Amino acid sequence: MIAGLPERTTLQDALQRARSHAPFLAMAMQVQPELTDLLAAEDLDGALDYCGRAGEGADNVRQKLRQEKRALALTLAIGDLAGQLSLTDVTNRLSDFADRALDEALADIYATRYPDAPLEGFSIIGLGKHGSRELNYSSDIDPIFIYDPEKIPVRGREEPSDAARRIGQQLVEALNSRDADGYVFRVDMRLRPSPEVSPVALPVEAAISYYESSALAWEQAAYIRSRPAAGDQHLGRYFLETINPFVWRRSLDYGAIRNIGSVTAQIRDHYAAGQKFGPGFDLKRGRGGIRETEFYAQMHQLIFGGRQPDLRVPATRDALAALAQAGRIDKDKATALAESYELYRVIEHRLQMVDDQQTHSLPDEAAMLDRVARLHGLESGEALLDLLAPHVERVGRIYDDLIEPEDSARLPIDEAKLVALLAEKKLLEADAFLQAIKRWRSGKVTALRSAAAQESFEAILPELVDVIATAPNSTKALARLDSLIGQLPTAINFFRILEARPGLLEKLGQILSHAPVLADALSRRAELFDGLIDASALDLPPSVEELADQFSRTEPGDDYQMLLDRVRARVGEKRFALGVQLIEGRHDALDISAGYARVAEAAIQVLADATISEFEDVHGKIAGGRLLILALGRLGGEALTHASDLDLIFLFAGDHSAESDGKRPLGGTQYFNRLTARIVTALSVPTAAGPLYEVDTRLRPSGTQGPLAVTLESFYKYQRESAWTWEHMALTRARPVYGNAEDREQLQSEIGEILKKDREAEDLRKAVRKMRLDIVEHKPPKGPLDTKLMEGGLVDWEFIVHFLQLKTGEALHPQLGKAVRALVDAGHLDEDMVTAHDLMSRLLVALRLMSPDCDYPPETSRALIAKAAGQQSWDALLDGYDQARQCVIDAWNRHLRPDPDEILGDI
Repeated sequence: MIAGLPERTTLQDALQRARSHAPFLAMAMQVQPELTDLLAAEDLDGALDYCGRAGEGADNVRQKLRQEKRALALTLAIGDLAGQLSLTDVTNRLSDFADRALDEALADIYATRYPDAPLEGFSIIGLGKHGSRELNYSSDIDPIFIYDPEKIPVRGREEPSDAARRIGQQLVEALNSRDADGYVFRVDMRLRPSPEVSPVALPVEAAISYYESSALAWEQAAYIRSRPAAGDQHLGRYFLETINPFVWRRSLDYGAIRNIGSVTAQIRDHYAAGQKFGPGFDLKRGRGGIRETEFYAQMHQLIFGGRQPDLRVPATRDALAALAQAGRIDKDKATALAESYELYRVIEHRLQMVDDQQTHSLPDEAAMLDRVARLHGLESGEALLDLLAPHVERVGRIYDDLIEPEDSARLPIDEAKLVALLAEKKLLEADAFLQAIKRWRSGKVTALRSAAAQESFEAILPELVDVIATAPNSTKALARLDSLIGQLPTAINFFRILEARPGLLEKLGQILSHAPVLADALSRRAELFDGLIDASALDLPPSVEELADQFSRTEPGDDYQMLLDRVRARVGEKRFALGVQLIEGRHDALDISAGYARVAEAAIQVLADATISEFEDVHGKIAGGRLLILALGRLGGEALTHASDLDLIFLFAGDHSAESDGKRPLGGTQYFNRLTARIVTALSVPTAAGPLYEVDTRLRPSGTQGPLAVTLESFYKYQRESAWTWEHMALTRARPVYGNAEDREQLQSEIGEILKKDREAEDLRKAVRKMRLDIVEHKPPKGPLDTKLMEGGLVDWEFIVHFLQLKTGEALHPQLGKAVRALVDAGHLDEDMVTAHDLMSRLLVALRLMSPDCDYPPETSRALIAKAAGQQSWDALLDGYDQARQCVIDAWNRHLRPDPDEILGDI
């Protein structure tokens, strides 16, 4: 028996540990007394039987599955803790239940939508731990939905694709949604091809075509652990058998070790906070952990599995055994890895049993670590660390030996061969490229002075030549590559990551050809490319709360300055990835714009919290004092571009005459104004990790003449009695982004009341029109594609919307898309104003990256910009842009017509 695995004990003992140390299990016992009694009576078989009938009284299939999952979760946990169920028992039973849940939910959907149809035409492929029947205690499932258009049932005029989409969406909802009985499984659909743009279910032949022609290396590895889990088994087997050659290639792919080794190094860097063994150690991603054990097996399977079908084993421990049996890996290493893996997975279950969270990290806090250890039957967290430490070290050492790079330096290509290579590529800039290469090799370029840098450069040079030769705009690409190399402090890691991840070379070509803003960012921080290693980097950013959690993670010993650097690095990585998503067409430009805003809002929350904490250490707190941050402009409207600054107003609640209680006390007004200045600095000042955002506070009451922060009462009074019309126009996009929930809700409500006040329509019209004419005089358009400032552009569009919001007191949404929709629905604007907003907003987001000077972009970038703006071609974009501007001009003339004296003055 493996040391550290649970020794067989009574179910009573396991129940007691669960009650004491696992709140989730304690709750599960409380709501399932009949099942708990069976377990207390030491009747594990009876409890397992009960799980199958736990949902007999349910009103519907969804409730039935949730009640059965809840019973199964408790029973497996107690059996596991008592040592009466093995890891294999637990993971197989969870995986089998997942299959059954999918089948029953699918059957219920068919019975509801297509009552007379046979259950065929829709298959669910299980991937990851579900595919290998290794689901962990609180795992999600990663299915791929495949359908046969010839067999999937439809009703009425429904297209097969629509039927598949609806079935898929309902299936995810059936398992994923939470109610009073909990949920069945979290469902993650991101392993399907291009998840950001592809439908939830794929036609089988299209899916096969994708995997045969366009799939990525990580997708090949994903299908090592795949099987038809539910639905139409015949269809599932056909799909997997057809793509089998894609997964299991007959040629020995030794490049897999180098590539995955490099990825591992990047993952270790990317999740650095969880790499060091001890409290907080990431049992899944940390060095010597679960993922490296899985990678060890999968790398050897990819290398040898094409020629040895008996190595195509999905489960990790089974795969290690098969590889050892076949002589492909050392038997002692296989045994060590398998034993460590089993222990890791058991401890991972303990982590997840505490609160039913999909976590893999040991707790940072000693008390929480003790809780996990005692749930497992150990005396303390220290004992748990002592148990894991030798396994982590052993697995890390075995894996390090596998991925340690060999001496594979390429000899430099001599000039004659280089000339021939450039000629072969038919590169028009061949002479310029040859001169650039000579300069890079000269030793005079800072980034390439070291032998290691030159080695990494020579290793990737042929691929660089190919990237430039095949780039959409090779002239621009070469110039920007030259500039990038010239500005890099060192090029070693940059070229090595390109060598390890050839797929990034294509992205580099796109960036150099189309996105000068991203190319400039890359020249300042080459490590931005590191963030693209993980496939999830090209997903849209998660919620503000999740981003804030990511941005706020620190390591022991980090101080405030280090946090500023870490936030800048993480925000920069997210913004860079969003830019790449745009030029690759991964997501709608409007969704990317919203992603930029979520990233900025999360940065504000993290840095404001950290700055307040740092400030309070010196100056203490103001009793009852609370800071609020109000976003306006594009941040308020949740629609930033890559180049947007942050329009912020700082407010505070509490007694402005009170004094703080710290060692260096300050009066209330001075306290919050100094604090505000610190937060602005935290958000804007460049550090060693680069800049973050430009912050504009000029929209505060009294502008630059007023204090940085004012009381809520002063703000309300100013807005009610002294504010100009343009300040109320700005206020229509005001949205609190920092402060406690009650204060934020109250602030938003008060702003709404201010904006709803009665106004004389003609005075309002004249004020709005005058402000726009002032902008025309003092801030003319930068170029023909200045989507904001051109006549009929976004500024005109926004003025019309804000005028109507203030005139009617309606549609007071900070988000312009919601506001214009409400105005259209109320009959104040025509539908084409929605279309104009969407087109010009998408175009603005694209131009800020690809043509920041607002001039016509190079021919080679025009199709890309058109696609980002949602148009079929450049000509279609120009036509749509003209139509949108004319629509805005017409609306302007209807609602904000010229004054007669202005017309006479023009004559």
